[in-house]
Amino acid sequence: MKWDWSGTIMDTLGIELLEYSRERVVATMPVDGRHHQPFGYMHGGASVVLAETVASAGSYQFIDPTRQAAVGVEINANHLRSTRSGPVRATGIPLHVGRRFLVWDVRIEDGEGRLVCVSRCTIGVTDSVQAPKQPGTDLGPA
Repeated sequence: MKWDWSGTIMDTLGIELLEYSRERVVATMPVDGRHHQPFGYMHGGASVVLAETVASAGSYQFIDPTRQAAVGVEINANHLRSTRSGPVRATGIPLHVGRRFLVWDVRIEDGEGRLVCVSRCTIGVTDSVQAPKQPGTDLGPA
């Protein structure tokens, strides 16, 4: 799945979707200087961006993107292990799918499969005049 994220934070951080189904969304992100905090480790905020990206993108499979948008409402993250380089992989699974809210469990692992971060993300479904770029619409992939 290739989304047109040009000019967005996902583009800046190098986030790519690998798997995209109603049951599971998987994305990767490199870890390099763009993602570091001053001590040379991946910034916790980069993990949060990756987790919310997985949850938000996955939520589009449960809404009508011609008239609705999926937006982050709440996110928490427990940073369990630090990493300095290499790819990280986020796997998101929907825990609750409702008409107005979705709740996702997102787990981020390092290149060796060790858990780096666990996140829970609540996505709100809003009515929208123009939904953001996403697959299957005029605003979708290039």
